[in-house]
Amino acid sequence: MPERKFFVGGNWKMNGSKKEIDEIIAFLKAGPLDEHTEVVCAPPSIYLDYTHQHLPGTIGLAAQNCYKVAKGAFTGEISPAMIKDVGVHWVILGHSERRHILGESDLLVAEKVEHSLAQGLGVIACIGETLSEREAGKTSEVVFRQTKAIADKVTASGWDHVVLAYEPAQEVHAELRKWMSENVSPDVSAKIRIIYGGSVTAGNCKELARESDIDGFLVGGASLKPDFVQIVNARK
Repeated sequence: MPERKFFVGGNWKMNGSKKEIDEIIAFLKAGPLDEHTEVVCAPPSIYLDYTHQHLPGTIGLAAQNCYKVAKGAFTGEISPAMIKDVGVHWVILGHSERRHILGESDLLVAEKVEHSLAQGLGVIACIGETLSEREAGKTSEVVFRQTKAIADKVTASGWDHVVLAYEPAQEVHAELRKWMSENVSPDVSAKIRIIYGGSVTAGNCKELARESDIDGFLVGGASLKPDFVQIVNARK
């Protein structure tokens, strides 16, 4: 089985200013960060260039969203080509806030994934059910439907550049890996990193990191605080 490099993403969401970003960069530089963990930060798009100029080169950068085409009359959107043009190599797509607040469909998310991969970006593809869907016992149905929409748009080689992010944890991560094995390929299932997108803290990160099918984290608010360093180092 190939070694899956631990992956920790920091999704800053709609937070930050140049002053606050300087403070985040300061604690990231102070670290020390586990060299065996891939770290990617996702500031708001307006701060991508500023963060790229100041963040250490050992830490990757992601946009929090993009559109499914290269250019055009799409007010407020950004394209993968623009993201690459400012030196950024990752994008987060399909986050629950995009799906449930802004109404993005499975198909739209999948089309964004397809275009981003074609343009050479790595993709953190988010999947997950709502609380009401979970309470109705529809977790597997929803998660597999969302994953299939993405899988239908990803080529065999494209999977090398995809990280899947899902919230609740090991049990569903294991189901996802099995689904990938049966519906994509055993090789992709063994290689793909499935990261935990729930409430990760300095207190629970080491326990979560020990789960065999949790290959990292997508961290929200905690990525804005010095505790993020402990989360990055969860496997040390």
